[in-house]
Amino acid sequence: MQFRILGPVEIQDERTGLKILPTGAKQRALLGALVVKSGHIVSVHRLIDELWGEHPPANATNALQAHVARLRRLLPMPEPGSGEQHHEWIVTRSLGYVLRLGRDTTDADRFNELASRGRAAAASDPEHAAEVLRGALALWRGPALEGSVRGDICAAEAAQLEEHRLTVLETLYDACLRAARHGEIIGELEELTTDHPMRERFYDLLMVALYRCGRQAEALSVYDRARKRLVHELGVEPGPALRRRMEAILRHDPGLVAPGAAEQVASVHPMPLPVRTGAAAPAGPDATVLGLSGEVARLQHRIERLSLEQEELMRRFDQLMARPAAGQ
Repeated sequence: MQFRILGPVEIQDERTGLKILPTGAKQRALLGALVVKSGHIVSVHRLIDELWGEHPPANATNALQAHVARLRRLLPMPEPGSGEQHHEWIVTRSLGYVLRLGRDTTDADRFNELASRGRAAAASDPEHAAEVLRGALALWRGPALEGSVRGDICAAEAAQLEEHRLTVLETLYDACLRAARHGEIIGELEELTTDHPMRERFYDLLMVALYRCGRQAEALSVYDRARKRLVHELGVEPGPALRRRMEAILRHDPGLVAPGAAEQVASVHPMPLPVRTGAAAPAGPDATVLGLSGEVARLQHRIERLSLEQEELMRRFDQLMARPAAGQ
């Protein structure tokens, strides 16, 4: 059996695929709280607060007992021959109730296990790390404890799990950059900067991915977008890490180059440009020259555009650096 809280609370029999879904918000909140605190006694008082908050019924203890009884009937009995015939899921104690998982697990435990493995492999084997981390994130079916967040127990756990999910996402895309898979993650990072506009690390990763794809102007515009959003929403400038990233992009810092890119560039022999000497040209020289001329013109136009944008960003940067001095 697996108790799932990375999404709506449910129980799944991994042998048969059968899913058990508690009906009613209070049943979901009760199961969610017991799963979060599995192996520990949850007091009657805390469970009443979890289900009814500041407005419990007059007979709250009896009402809670009725919900526990209903939940017990919902939980499956161990299969004959499993060695767990006498296993009782929810045990009554003098102070409250405890959910005993025994050998069963939660999807949150599995997520934490895979996330730890992925982080450990990120530096030495980023390809494998990315695969493991994507497997961890695939366990999520929606917001943690969706439909069960009525009290402090589930609310605190949901917030902690969501923060862990975002941290794993950051680790995943950092591993993708280490594996030189920058071109694959731009769209996903764009969505994340939209969904989590206050999280600077997603902007940072997106800027690196764009820069490595030869899209310096877009990478710089991401910084500008992040700054405007942070100033508008929080009244603060981007943090030092994001500012350093912007400056590195402006300087074309070699540290931004994708792993292995320098070796690839060094191994490529540059194509000789045609030289006009007045001698007879080889077959088709006009087509070659025209093609190269068009490419050079496009490159010059792009360089001019990037130079203008760089000057504008540097002007803004100088203004930002001058603000503290002006206020002294």
